Amino acid sequence: MSALGKHDYIGYNVEVVDNTTGDILGMIAKDHCATCFADGVQVITGCTFGKGNILKTHKGKWAVTLIDKKSGKGIRVTPEAEAMLANKQTPFFRDYREKGLPASVVPAHVVDPLVENVMGAPDEMILSVSEVFAHEHKAPPHSFDGFVCEECGEMVVMQYGRIKGDRKFCIDCAS
Repeated sequence: MSALGKHDYIGYNVEVVDNTTGDILGMIAKDHCATCFADGVQVITGCTFGKGNILKTHKGKWAVTLIDKKSGKGIRVTPEAEAMLANKQTPFFRDYREKGLPASVVPAHVVDPLVENVMGAPDEMILSVSEVFAHEHKAPPHSFDGFVCEECGEMVVMQYGRIKGDRKFCIDCAS
């Protein structure tokens, strides 16, 4: 359970969260050990890697910036550091996750108290939600140009292709 999964915190803190139109872009600052954070962002906001409206910024933080592309407004949501540090002292982290065991093998009697603590905590104890701020986002143009790699036969988006002589390859086969 991620602190980000707490209620629909965005829904009642900011008006920009209705993502039925796909106009919300989520920018996740993490890519290390907290994949549940990204899962929570995807479930709550509808921003998904599959739709391409969520980006990893590779900054190693548990944080998300949500941007309404139409209005140019954004918010930043982060779990409170104190709450994160307290969670890391629980058996869930100490006895399982920090030993490399996947969350799926942690017994319910270990997970349930952590989930209950997070779900029962006041929002301000576990989340920091910024004021709405201006944020212009210019998405790169989408291209559907591609080719078939002459080595493996898989489709490749043109901009990721490699040309050797007069032959076209994917990155893997060009190496």
